[in-house]
Amino acid sequence: MRAYHLPVLLMGLGLAIGILFLVRRDHLYIRQGVFWIAIAFFSLVFGFWPFLIDTMGSVLGIAYPPTLLFLVAIIVLVLKALLGDIALTKLQRDLRRLNQRIAMLEADTGKREP
Repeated sequence: MRAYHLPVLLMGLGLAIGILFLVRRDHLYIRQGVFWIAIAFFSLVFGFWPFLIDTMGSVLGIAYPPTLLFLVAIIVLVLKALLGDIALTKLQRDLRRLNQRIAMLEADTGKREP
């Protein structure tokens, strides 16, 4: 076991426990929790079997395999940010529609009162 294996294992375990705690306390929705649990799982896998990074890097023809982790991390985080923006846009649209409905109901109620 190399010197960096133990910190990666501890990071994966800590992340998994933290995410489960947040989901259980209802501070994080399960949908987002599944993403972070998957990240913790892959941290644990690469902590137990770090040679998988080297194997995947050589299969993909990458000269320095650890850069594969950075590439995948950047792609995953960009996708996560995109999905977060999509969800935020949907929430803002729904809130605007709800405000419009409330305004229409208040306008109707105001017309009926003498």
